[in-house]
Amino acid sequence: MSEAQPVIQKKVCMLGAYAVGKTSLVSRFVRSIFSDKYLTTVGVKVDKKTVKIDDRRLSLMLWDLAGEDDLYQVRMTYLRGSAGVLLVADGTRRATLDKAFDLQQRAEAEIGKVPIILLVNKLDAIEEWEIKTAELQSLSADGWQVVATSAKTGAGVNGSFLALGEKMLAG
Repeated sequence: MSEAQPVIQKKVCMLGAYAVGKTSLVSRFVRSIFSDKYLTTVGVKVDKKTVKIDDRRLSLMLWDLAGEDDLYQVRMTYLRGSAGVLLVADGTRRATLDKAFDLQQRAEAEIGKVPIILLVNKLDAIEEWEIKTAELQSLSADGWQVVATSAKTGAGVNGSFLALGEKMLAG
C-alpha cells in the first residue's frame, strides 16, 4: 500500500476594485454557486479548496480582499505569504483594469514577483464590455495570462484557479 500524497498548501490573494466579482468568483469555484445579491467584503474573507493537479493535491487558501475604491485602499500586508495572485477586473468597467494594474504593482512591491493571472469578469455581459478584445490580446502578447470569466455562468472560473495552481507548483 502506498503512502498518501501530502497536501501542498498555497495562499492565493484575490485583488481588484470594488464590485468586480472577486467574492462571486471564489463562491463559484469553492461552492459552485452564484448569487445576484451584492455583498461587500470587509477586510478579508478566507476560503479553502483542495484540488488535484497532475498527481499532487493542492490546498488553496483563497484570500478574498476587500475591493479598492476612492475611499478604501487594500492593505498590502494581507498579501504576505502569498504564492499567487488573481487580479480581477470587470469587463463592463474600463477603470477597473487600470486599478488592477495599480494593485499588481503595489503587490509586487510588497511580496515580490509571484504567479499572477488577470481575470476579466462578467463574460456573461460581454455586449456591455468597455474593455476591448484588442486590448486583452495586446496584454497577452506582452506576457500576461488573461482569462475572461463569468462568476454567473462559471465560464473560465475553474480553469483559471487551476492554471494559477499549476503556475505556483511549477515555480
